[in-house]
Amino acid sequence: MTKVRAGVAAAAGRAGIVTAVLAVAGAGVWVVAKASVPEAGPITTEIPALQVQAAPVEPGTLAPVDASVGGAQQQGQPQQRSGEDLLAGWSQRAAAVMGVPARALRAYGNAELAVRAELPGCKLSWATLAGIGRIESNHGQYGGAALGADGLPSKPIIGVPLDGSPGVKAIGDTDGGRFDGDSTHDRAVGPMQFIPGTWAKYNSDGNGDGVGDPQQIDDAALAAGRYLCAGGRDMSAAQGWWAGIMSYNNSIEYAQKVFGLADGYAKSARTVAPS
Repeated sequence: MTKVRAGVAAAAGRAGIVTAVLAVAGAGVWVVAKASVPEAGPITTEIPALQVQAAPVEPGTLAPVDASVGGAQQQGQPQQRSGEDLLAGWSQRAAAVMGVPARALRAYGNAELAVRAELPGCKLSWATLAGIGRIESNHGQYGGAALGADGLPSKPIIGVPLDGSPGVKAIGDTDGGRFDGDSTHDRAVGPMQFIPGTWAKYNSDGNGDGVGDPQQIDDAALAAGRYLCAGGRDMSAAQGWWAGIMSYNNSIEYAQKVFGLADGYAKSARTVAPS
């Protein structure tokens, strides 16, 4: 982007073929080796990346998604219920343990699977996406919004204008107000707080409805995953993980907060009973 801290958090091929790896059903795929959040700087040997047993999610069992970038959408095949139900069941059980809406957890999990199928070398974790989603919009709940079954917040999540005021980068309008309702300056939008210019590049269809919408959490989580994995980044390596988070928001403090949240979420997932 570089991701601008001026959104909500500053104010407070298809990938339907799924590799059998997902942090669901009682054992987070990626769990941090140490609980402490590093304080010396962003490049350390500590990352949320200790692999444990994955749930038996079989290839082709989850919702297909558009694997194109830059807004060219592709319609996937119809959803196959078994994998979708497994992910939905895990998210319902995990929600009570983690304090994260089940609908958001389902989006993060599906994004992990989609990115792993599309970009297997990245090894992105749902827990990392959850950490970012918590900071950016409280998982689509910022400002009293509620995340609906359709993955949309009950009211649009739109950040402050990027007008160059103190602590805010100056970015003129790039979308004619289409996504942010502002035809003068850009604003970060949606649960993962994309600025319109970045959304234009990473526009994704995570729920398979043929439309990429930064307010829709499946679409936003998948786009965030692709953004983190850009340039062949390996999110299971310390340098890659920290570089990915710092590219989302060039702030050591931000990256450390994501680390701590991802750590906590991944560890909590280990206590969730399997299906």
